[in-house]
Amino acid sequence: MASHRLPPTPAALPYTQLPALYHRWKWQVLLVYSGFYLFQYLGRFNLSQVAPLVMHDLQIDHHTIGWITALLYWGFMAGDLVHGRLGEIYGLRLWVLLGAVLTTTCNWLASFSISALALAVLWYINGFVNAACWSPGISLLAQWWPRRERGQALGIVGMAAGGAMLVMWWGTGWVGQQFGWRAAFRYPPLLIGLTGLIYFVLVRDRPADVGLPEYVEEDSLSGSAEATGAQHLHGMGPYKRLLSNPQFMLASQVKGLENVVRYGLVTWIPLYYFEASGLELKLTLLATQAIPLGYVLAPFCAGLISDKFLHSARRPMVLLSVAVSALALIGIAVLPPKDVYVGATLLFVGSFAMSLSPMATIAVDIAGRHMSGTASGVLDAHGYFYAGLQALVFGLLLNMSGSPWPLVFLVMAGTRLLCGLLIFFVRA
Repeated sequence: MASHRLPPTPAALPYTQLPALYHRWKWQVLLVYSGFYLFQYLGRFNLSQVAPLVMHDLQIDHHTIGWITALLYWGFMAGDLVHGRLGEIYGLRLWVLLGAVLTTTCNWLASFSISALALAVLWYINGFVNAACWSPGISLLAQWWPRRERGQALGIVGMAAGGAMLVMWWGTGWVGQQFGWRAAFRYPPLLIGLTGLIYFVLVRDRPADVGLPEYVEEDSLSGSAEATGAQHLHGMGPYKRLLSNPQFMLASQVKGLENVVRYGLVTWIPLYYFEASGLELKLTLLATQAIPLGYVLAPFCAGLISDKFLHSARRPMVLLSVAVSALALIGIAVLPPKDVYVGATLLFVGSFAMSLSPMATIAVDIAGRHMSGTASGVLDAHGYFYAGLQALVFGLLLNMSGSPWPLVFLVMAGTRLLCGLLIFFVRA
């Protein structure tokens, strides 16, 4: 009786010897994931664009909106801790698809909220399920892209994340203006579920899934991580290895402090210009679109410079990011809020500089491809823990002290300087 066996997995090859079909596939998985991620923020950060409408409708204050935002971030943090590892075990593209479908579902349910408590609970769950769209996707890319070109690849993903901010800024903002915040939670997030399905159909987890050889990791940093014995790749092994690695844990704190600013701006800048400048919601969105524009343009530049001119060294880009963004934040703090055009320029410079920092790439470099999902998740979990803290602390500060906006921006500048100090101790 003839046996039906799958063809053997091709042997791994040096990256320069991989066939042309491999390179077509690596670009396909990268571009499809980037296209998918372009719509992610329609179901994650959409609250920030309609916060004034939600606050008016549900009769809630800054502190409460800060709590709701913090719960989203902490839900994402909890999801990050598990989804990367679960994706490695059960299938990376499957886990991304599940995250996409459940994110759309949670946004629809949240749109029917009639109280702050109902919205807060659903927003926490939304953060948890949406996290499945990140670390498994980054892990899948790491299976196809070695360290020598990973900065460029994740730079393109970073551009897509910045583009997602722009899509959300305008998509959610326009729907909210025209049809109300509930419609903004229902209809734009449908694109997440649709693009998740397209992603699942068009990508594969690993080269072996389409009969192609894997690459040999020739870089010493990632190569040494991948040379670790197989015993570390089972069960809780990746967590134990990463959490006992001082380099990785320091990088995670840098990521966390970065998110105090990255998502601090997303959370509070629209409200700042709405309240302090007296702008209408439409003009507020116009003035603050400089943030997502900066987030779009910088990541690919950072990855290209790092890979092509710095031999994949990441630390110089982090230090440049720190210096420029801290100066921009100090400028915003001292500038009168009525000076909208100069403020928009500083927002663009600050957000561009923020996105020059390739922390997601550093996590994968340290962990290697086999633990990349777990590493991306744990790093990002730190980021969202800090992001939740900023929403809570700044919300409380603004509520108790008569909206001291300059102090908020000066605290953000201080966190950037602390990032610069910590990154000196990370081999990147």
